[in-house]
Amino acid sequence: MAFISFYNLSEVDRQKATETLITQSTPTQDFFFMIVLSILMATFGILINSMAVVIGSMLVAPLLSPILSVALGIILADRKLIQRSVNTILKSTGIGIIAAALVTLFFAPEIIAPEMLRNLEPSFLYMGVAIVAGFAATFALIKPQLNATLPGAAIAVALVPPLALIGVGIAKFNWEIVTNSLAIFVLNLIGIIFASMITFSLMNFYRERGIAQETIIEEEEKLAGEKIAEKLAKEFPEEDLETGLGAVTKETEK
Repeated sequence: MAFISFYNLSEVDRQKATETLITQSTPTQDFFFMIVLSILMATFGILINSMAVVIGSMLVAPLLSPILSVALGIILADRKLIQRSVNTILKSTGIGIIAAALVTLFFAPEIIAPEMLRNLEPSFLYMGVAIVAGFAATFALIKPQLNATLPGAAIAVALVPPLALIGVGIAKFNWEIVTNSLAIFVLNLIGIIFASMITFSLMNFYRERGIAQETIIEEEEKLAGEKIAEKLAKEFPEEDLETGLGAVTKETEK
């Protein structure tokens, strides 16, 4: 009976889930700002040995969306969606690691090894947790009535702490912490993508390639518009706002 839930999904729900996932994984300035905030929270939580703060950081991070987008892109055989999502993940991880390293250098140079790091060892059990959490996160994303459970799945996945730990390890020149944390992060990635691919397949998301491509185009146009507006805001003084807006319109039409 449980598998009936994978098939009783309407076309509208599939389309809405596809649009929501691609929109949430768009690499906007707000997206990266939330990534930085979540990593900063996780790093401070690790340094002061506060699990509550670390858990809070996982609720803030939007990193789960581009990872699920990779799985969706594979199911849709959409190279652009895969490339877009992978680029977002790489930029997010890079920014996050740098932020964690800087926080550690400036705020905790005297701490040699925070308590939370001492028993850090990668294990395939992490992948098992990630697979289960990946199923839960994808299922909750797709089912509108279960969206409220998505934050719980984000906590279970635990993507942010390993990134923060990599930054801490780099700041402390502790390569054991770096390699162990990186291994845990990769295991989590593989588990989430694997579980998400299966869920998208069972729910026949391969039909939504057209919706995915349309949403990507819309999001890319929004990003381009934001970049043009930001550029023109620097070039035009405040009193020439109308001229700037006119230029934005012409650039957009092109």
